[in-house]
Amino acid sequence: MSDARWAMIEPVFTAWRARRTGPGTAARVHDLREIVNAILYVNRTGIPWEYLPHDFPPYKTVYDYYAKWENDGTTLQVHDLLRDKIRRFHGRHTELTAAVVDAQSVKTSANVAETSQGIDAGKKIKGRKRHLITDTLGLGVVVKCHAHVSRDARVTAAW
Repeated sequence: MSDARWAMIEPVFTAWRARRTGPGTAARVHDLREIVNAILYVNRTGIPWEYLPHDFPPYKTVYDYYAKWENDGTTLQVHDLLRDKIRRFHGRHTELTAAVVDAQSVKTSANVAETSQGIDAGKKIKGRKRHLITDTLGLGVVVKCHAHVSRDARVTAAW
């Protein structure tokens, strides 16, 4: 990650670290920038966490930071910060006034549990449905993935 990119997001992560107290938080061995670089490496290459190169901090540590940031909203905070900066650069307000919504039905493999998939009766697809909301610049706002629920199933469930 370049110095300029790190300078944009670094305050979010240092504030997160400063708020953390309790056992195990005093001995901070790993640099936050290296942890972010490792997360971006896994995201970019698609490798399992266990195969993270030894140039990065240990994979269990990297994954622990990733999981904590996902659970407490730090990742979303960074995403919103970057989206707002891009919107201001393009002369837009940071608050959205319009959005684009799209959905896609996706087939699942035979190895997926029945409880995590459904049926799109209109398209006759057994699988999951993805919903994506973007702003007018095409920047992601919300992504949601869930099992299909056919119209008939909703009516039956209501009864």
